[in-house]
Amino acid sequence: MFDLTMIFRQIFLGVCGLSFGLLSSAGVFTVLVSVGLIPRFAGKMHVAKKVFVLEEAVVLGTIFGGVLSIFFENVSPGKMLLERNLLGENTWQIWRLMGGVILILWGFFAGMFVGCLALAIAEMLNSIPIFSRRIGFRHGLGIAITAAAFGKLTGSLIYFAEGIFRSGL
Repeated sequence: MFDLTMIFRQIFLGVCGLSFGLLSSAGVFTVLVSVGLIPRFAGKMHVAKKVFVLEEAVVLGTIFGGVLSIFFENVSPGKMLLERNLLGENTWQIWRLMGGVILILWGFFAGMFVGCLALAIAEMLNSIPIFSRRIGFRHGLGIAITAAAFGKLTGSLIYFAEGIFRSGL
């Protein structure tokens, strides 16, 4: 009737998945805390009194993102809109437009976060000043960093534009 080995295997996989997820999220939060990214954001935005709210937003966003990535089929708003035809006869076209806007905004803010995190780690390690002293690079360091950022931006835009073109948007 019940296959005990299959049940134990599923329990084992569930425990492993949960513990691996906890370990990897703990590593991400450790990096964020050690770099001091959230307090730095709070200082730049002049909301230092609300640093705990920002930290909780990062934690809740990570939890929500993890749940969304695991149970994507169950919480897909696009699937619900398309099945129920909530926006009328043009539901498909409206959802494609809304999805494109959401992806653009998501990519913009995720890119900003990753860029700030990378710069905060580089600053924490003092790699940019050490590198510039080693190669004798005194003037134009800001221009070089800006050029590298624009190069990465251009490359990612070309990459994603090609992917959007292939999907027919």
